[in-house]
Amino acid sequence: MNPDLDRLQPYPFARIKSLLAGLKPAATDLISLSIGEPQHRPPEFVLSAMREAWHLIGKYPSMRGCDELRQSIADWLEMRFDLGSGGVCARTQVLPINGTREALFAIAQCLLDRNSSKKVVLSPNPFYQIYEGAIFLAGLSPTFYSLHSNDPERPALPDDNDPLWRDVQMIYICNPANPTGNVMSLEALQKLIANARQHNFVIVSDECYSEIYRDEADPPPGLLSAAHAMGNTDFTQCLVFHSLSKRSNLPGLRSGFVAGDASLIERFLLYRTYHGCSMAPTTQAASTAAWRDEQHVRENRALYNEKYRQVVPILNDVLQVETPSAGFYLWPELGLDDEAFTRDMRQLHNIDVV
Repeated sequence: MNPDLDRLQPYPFARIKSLLAGLKPAATDLISLSIGEPQHRPPEFVLSAMREAWHLIGKYPSMRGCDELRQSIADWLEMRFDLGSGGVCARTQVLPINGTREALFAIAQCLLDRNSSKKVVLSPNPFYQIYEGAIFLAGLSPTFYSLHSNDPERPALPDDNDPLWRDVQMIYICNPANPTGNVMSLEALQKLIANARQHNFVIVSDECYSEIYRDEADPPPGLLSAAHAMGNTDFTQCLVFHSLSKRSNLPGLRSGFVAGDASLIERFLLYRTYHGCSMAPTTQAASTAAWRDEQHVRENRALYNEKYRQVVPILNDVLQVETPSAGFYLWPELGLDDEAFTRDMRQLHNIDVV
């Protein structure tokens, strides 16, 4: 048995289940706010594209994904992040993945070297627990940096002259951040890229929430746009992970992509070839349709913004909470024990939170 399995922490929802065991709520109708699952309807045209592709289910899919899907992703990246026509090579710099969860885990198994003298893998805190588990099962341990700082656009990373950078193999960033909603500035991303180039480590940027933001005129910058703007047009040592789960309300489709440094993508493709993670043809057809359309994404943002407009003033009477720049979570200052709050919410109000 792999001994690193014993290093894994209980997953949050297993912890909550234990925490709430035996509680008898006062109400009967449970309100679940404990999982980041979109409640908006999936786009009908995407479902239609999937239905029309059923005849392809009798074919083995390519591990790289079909040309149409990769090109739709490259086109979207160029449009969304101002990378210019031809700024992304669909053949070498894009790889479809079955949702970002499995790929954010797998990239650590592919890139990290447990025998290296460089032992540091940086992770944000708070964090998506996949990062921690991936690092443990790659034989290393996470070093956490706080998302809380005096400047919400700059997480509390080590100073430029901190010797820790020399020992970094990889860093996970989540931009926009889950669950705080903080957005790293273009300048902060470029500073991180400069450190990666100087000290030879890889930046893994989880950008699953990049399309859920408040201001239509000010979309969050991405790692690729930061690299491109500073002349790193090959995206050296940069990988971004995007998903249709939040952008298009398709969490059950399990569809996303990784893009960036072609040399890293090629090694990741080799890993995934043996891992057996090719995307189903029906999913590829649906995904191609989704990446080619922006209208449903704008409508999705409008729905979230309206929800924030309605709920935050109500909550401000009892909680210290602000509308975040991006994402679809609320990150309140409770001023009390979080586990006690979680239990009270279930027992007194029949509301599940995480």
